[in-house]
Amino acid sequence: MKRTILHLDLDTFFVSCERKMDSSLNNKPVIVGGTGDRGVVSAASYESRSYGVHSGMSIKLARQLCPQGIYIRGNASTYTKYSKDVTEIIQREVPVLEKASVDEFYADLTGMDKFFGCYKFSSELRSKVIKETGLPISFGLSANKTVSKVATNEAKPNDQLKIDNGFEKIFLAPLSIKKLPMVGQKTFQTFCNLGVKKVSLVQQMPVEMMISVFGKNGRVIWERANGIDNSPIVAYHERQSISSERTYGQDTTDIQKLKTTIHAMAENLAFQLRRGNKLTSCITVKVRYSDFQTYSKQLKIPYTAADHNLIPQVMELFEKLYNRRLLIRLVGVRFSGLTQGHYQIDLFENTNRTVNLYKAMDTVRLRYGDRSIMRAAAMGEGARTIGNQGNPFNGQPPIVLAHRHQ
Repeated sequence: MKRTILHLDLDTFFVSCERKMDSSLNNKPVIVGGTGDRGVVSAASYESRSYGVHSGMSIKLARQLCPQGIYIRGNASTYTKYSKDVTEIIQREVPVLEKASVDEFYADLTGMDKFFGCYKFSSELRSKVIKETGLPISFGLSANKTVSKVATNEAKPNDQLKIDNGFEKIFLAPLSIKKLPMVGQKTFQTFCNLGVKKVSLVQQMPVEMMISVFGKNGRVIWERANGIDNSPIVAYHERQSISSERTYGQDTTDIQKLKTTIHAMAENLAFQLRRGNKLTSCITVKVRYSDFQTYSKQLKIPYTAADHNLIPQVMELFEKLYNRRLLIRLVGVRFSGLTQGHYQIDLFENTNRTVNLYKAMDTVRLRYGDRSIMRAAAMGEGARTIGNQGNPFNGQPPIVLAHRHQ
């Protein structure tokens, strides 16, 4: 049976949320992100894009390109709420849902044509989201994830597009190679050096040539250019979580040791989130006393994977939880309510410098190990051995953390 894959994307999501709350922003150049000169653009309305403003750009440069723009410091709590509202609507209606990010979704509608008509169903679903949330949303419908995503981008703003079976190559051929997923700026520049700018030329290239230039990614790019993508829908489960626990060899009331353990857990789990391209929206801290009485506290938060957002919240939960002042046997930290995502939703309060710092630290950790670089507060006896449990990203066994580096 030929697959039918629906891709939905909320148009300029953060900007749309701001406009929903303040209609005076409609049809005006709106830029959401950090408001200082060292801040970063997280979202730009179509009106501001005509001036050359785009996400990831420094606010300072954006102001130079679009001085008349309306600059808004983002509100992650608001966007998290709207993201969950949209998720709930779509999840109620489709058989299998994948939440690709806070504002992007895939659904497998294979087999539904017999009963509903997939395009009609998708149109009604889009109308339902718009009616119930007031947020504009676009969709693309085709036989696979790649073509559907490209179709959505071609349908924007606030429209829909279906690519019939067998027309995938024809649809993709005239488009810029930049519009294919996996083709970033560096890859695009390599294509330009080869004199290739359109998908049609990639379709004509031997796959062996693509592999020789781009390595194993060359085959994937070639397949996507030819409308081939067998990647499955990864079902979304709100309860997905990542956690870490530490059972002490001897029960303790050493507050410094306890805080060091909790801090190290939070920092390591935040790195695991970023490594898995995930964001969390719920923190849980657990304490088990020597009498085996176990207590926990939970906090709902805006989507994030940033240490400086997560660690203070974790430490505050622990402070509220640890009030019996009895011997402690075990402590644990869990991040749940996960979704796909990256630094974007943190850019309202982060500068380029902060984002680049995280990327540099994570690069060191990926190369030399999780504990090759850490905050001073996470160094010490309490952090020497921490098990990483329930990691949904790579199936790795518990991580044994080394002694601090001298």
